[in-house]
Amino acid sequence: MRRFFRLLIVIDMKIISSVSELRHDVAEFRNQGKSIGLVPTMGALHEGHQSLVERARRECDVVIVSVFLNPTQFNNKEDLRTYPRTAERDAALLERCGVDIAFMPTVEEIYPEPDTRVFNLGPVAEVMEGAMRPGHFNGVCQIVSKLFDFTRPTRAYFGEKDFQQIAVIRAMMKQLGYDFEIVTCPCIREDDGLAKSSRNVRLTPQVRRVAPAIYRTLKASIDFAAMDHTVAQTHDWVVATINAWPEMEVEYYEIVDGITLQPVTSWDDSDYIVGCITVYCGDVREIDNITYKRPN
Repeated sequence: MRRFFRLLIVIDMKIISSVSELRHDVAEFRNQGKSIGLVPTMGALHEGHQSLVERARRECDVVIVSVFLNPTQFNNKEDLRTYPRTAERDAALLERCGVDIAFMPTVEEIYPEPDTRVFNLGPVAEVMEGAMRPGHFNGVCQIVSKLFDFTRPTRAYFGEKDFQQIAVIRAMMKQLGYDFEIVTCPCIREDDGLAKSSRNVRLTPQVRRVAPAIYRTLKASIDFAAMDHTVAQTHDWVVATINAWPEMEVEYYEIVDGITLQPVTSWDDSDYIVGCITVYCGDVREIDNITYKRPN
């Protein structure tokens, strides 16, 4: 009943751009004994973000969503320049979802001076995206740690599409001594299987038609692996199958331990094995993952 009421009373949402105002409101919520759910985003919101908000709405008294395109996590200036910016549409979506606070600051508000912090994140940040995008995860930790400090949430919500990012954030939390809960939510997909992403709007019509082959191939690789194919054979089959499409090129495909993110060479190496992939679809970089083994 409470969630239904909030979805109707959409005028309750407050848009804040000031860190000091956000801190003040959070302090008020804490004084009232309310639990706080934080959903960090970079904007250009879609159904995947909405699923995180809805989960937070079910589990927390107060929901705060940050909408901030963080420049420090972009090692490619062109990617930052072309990243979709849809602030008005984002605010309308969050209002419909019953969000309490939309935190939509400027770069100057978040970084009044350069953030020179360097995080020692360990091996989870050195492979895959960490290897391909130097400095990316350090920038992620700069902004996420700031958001954690501003809000001190009860729970923070992240999507499993960004599988490696979640592991990195957990490593950062351990380093900085945060003790609240990280809630991971399933990847939300289009009807044809393509993982929802803010960058999908940049796909050309032709590339958009073939891009769902990424997830189809990942799903099919589970059966391929089950037919007594090795990790290496499964890896090579996935890469060759996707690269057979002229519109797509695999940047990397790694089959890894789901906790350490280090590569496995045998299906017996771990009871939690995940395949993580990045594919260039035209000039748009798409990430996805598939689970081969999960602990009972």
